[in-house]
Amino acid sequence: MNFLSKVLQGIAFVPAVVNGIEGLFGSRAGTDKKDAAMSFVQAALSITDAIAQKEVVDGAKFQEGLGKIIDGTVECLNASVWAKKQTATS
Repeated sequence: MNFLSKVLQGIAFVPAVVNGIEGLFGSRAGTDKKDAAMSFVQAALSITDAIAQKEVVDGAKFQEGLGKIIDGTVECLNASVWAKKQTATS
């Protein structure tokens, strides 16, 4: 599979990962939840394989970019009706 296609598919399920992590680790610190989300997304994208095959030439920058995607997703979710549902059920 083309690496770009793989990345775009991975990004597509970030909201579901963030929602699932929130359900599992809701009472933990935001950094713990972000680390868990990063682990799930990186595993799904097989980042280790991509680095080994030179599809990702700067792993640190790639991880930083994934972190920004996750942060942005959290901001969007927190600004939406989703956040109101979470606080109503807590």
